[in-house]
Amino acid sequence: MQIQLNTDNHLLGSVDLAARLESEVRSSLERFADRITRVEVHLNDLNSDKSGGDDKRCMMEARVAGRQPMSVDHHAPTVDLAISGASDKLVRALDTVFGKLEAGRRSGGRPDNDGAV
Repeated sequence: MQIQLNTDNHLLGSVDLAARLESEVRSSLERFADRITRVEVHLNDLNSDKSGGDDKRCMMEARVAGRQPMSVDHHAPTVDLAISGASDKLVRALDTVFGKLEAGRRSGGRPDNDGAV
């Protein structure tokens, strides 16, 4: 699973940030690693040089083999919290998709139509 980090011009894409991000994403998504080819992460500081509020945004897009990409985003007061929140959302989204696929296979239906045959 390849992890790609993109930052806007208001956030410094440091080696330390990339290492923290990669650790979070790999540990959160390890059970899906054989199904995900790439995760793209986009970090933005929405208020630029101003502070306050949930102004850090993390958007994660997972490229799942054989399926359309899935994306989630999360806003938080810090970059680390935004990454953690987006990672949690992506895990829930992947659990939902793969859960439906497994349920469809067990019932013999087509999972894209909620198991309807």
